[in-house]
Amino acid sequence: MELWPMDGGEVTPACGCSANCYTNTQMHNNRKRLAAYLAIATLLLTVTAVTALPAQAPAAPAMPAGELVRAAVANEVAAANNTAVKHLFRSRKQTPKGSQTHLYVETDDAMVGVLIAVNDEPLTPAQQQGEASHLAWLMNSPDQLRKKKAREKEDADRTLQIVKALPDAFRYEYAGTEPSAEGMGTAGTELVRLKFTPNSSYSPPSRVEQALAGMQGYLLIDASSRRIALIDGTLFRDVTFGWGIIGRLDKGGHFLVRQAEVSSGAWDITEMNLNITGKILLFKTLSMVSDEVFSDFQRVPDKLTFAHGVQLLKAEQERLAHNGHGPERSEQKKNPR
Repeated sequence: MELWPMDGGEVTPACGCSANCYTNTQMHNNRKRLAAYLAIATLLLTVTAVTALPAQAPAAPAMPAGELVRAAVANEVAAANNTAVKHLFRSRKQTPKGSQTHLYVETDDAMVGVLIAVNDEPLTPAQQQGEASHLAWLMNSPDQLRKKKAREKEDADRTLQIVKALPDAFRYEYAGTEPSAEGMGTAGTELVRLKFTPNSSYSPPSRVEQALAGMQGYLLIDASSRRIALIDGTLFRDVTFGWGIIGRLDKGGHFLVRQAEVSSGAWDITEMNLNITGKILLFKTLSMVSDEVFSDFQRVPDKLTFAHGVQLLKAEQERLAHNGHGPERSEQKKNPR
């Protein structure tokens, strides 16, 4: 996601919080990233849709904590590379400026998205027409669609860099278990809790992984499927880039990502929470504060074109309008922590 300076030197995501957020290219496939908020080293937030591998046997209690993480990460990487299973879903993103609600559908071409509400209020007819016009423009602009898909691929590749680094960048220790919950793990399974702290011997191979050296927190791993159900991290010290000239992330910054099995054998992101502050290029303030909840997952055909995805979104909008479902839904509320 690009960062644009605002008046006064503040930097916010390029999508801002306007009613036409999607038309300003807010989303570059913004769910393919279980570890996207770890990628703050590049000051980019990315997303991917994650599909699960077949469930494996529960981890043996004697397995070293680091090996359990390595097994889970191997599943996450393999799942990120398997894009066959696709979903239509809803997103509600809350920031200090308000909230936006979108519908999204994954396709073979790129992510299709449409804004349906601002601050839990439906769009005006003019705003709805703007969203429809933008989708029509994309459908009739093969070059733009290819560029969009390429950006999404770049975001996914950066995410995999972070995911692959997790086993080596941290030291892990068991810290008990807890049951799965709605929006976290697989229903009825036990989640293994592991604390993580930086591995002092780890040398980040690039700037993408550099922020990991200043983080600590914990993971929850679904022992039955060996998938990461939650990652909660905090910056325990300032992290600088380029000797502090390129940027700095402030101590106390926090991120949280939840995953769950959203359909038979398929996992996806259900919540992402971010509260990060810092500086870019010495004088521009960086502030990333948001809480995004994903819900109402529905399987769609595995082979799906962008145009077909647009049709599915239109049909879903008509269904919601016919059933009298407003922007706000109980399923969109944050999962209890």
